[in-house]
Amino acid sequence: MFKIEAIIRPHRLEAVREALQAHDLIGLTVTDVRGEGRQRTATHSFRGSQYAHHLDPRILVTVAVTAESLDAAVDAIQTAATTGEVGDGKILVTKLHEVVRIRTNERGESALG
Repeated sequence: MFKIEAIIRPHRLEAVREALQAHDLIGLTVTDVRGEGRQRTATHSFRGSQYAHHLDPRILVTVAVTAESLDAAVDAIQTAATTGEVGDGKILVTKLHEVVRIRTNERGESALG
């Protein structure tokens, strides 16, 4: 079992959600986050004043998948989230030691569905 964390642009969330659903991958968590990457600080003008924008708004999508679904999930997220511009985000994959469904105490892969 693996946990996928994808940091994506907010306007790409619906496309990512639909791409995961197309592969029968359900059960995701979405969190509003802010951060900076290679693009660093951007300077903007507003009403004649300059200001620096340090942390860009992004969405963190978290989904747990089986080993068999891992490549399909990563490919689906990457395809749906890309715009081809700097700042598209990252996909982080970590191995899960255990998953437990709280309501039923199911463990392992049966707790994912």
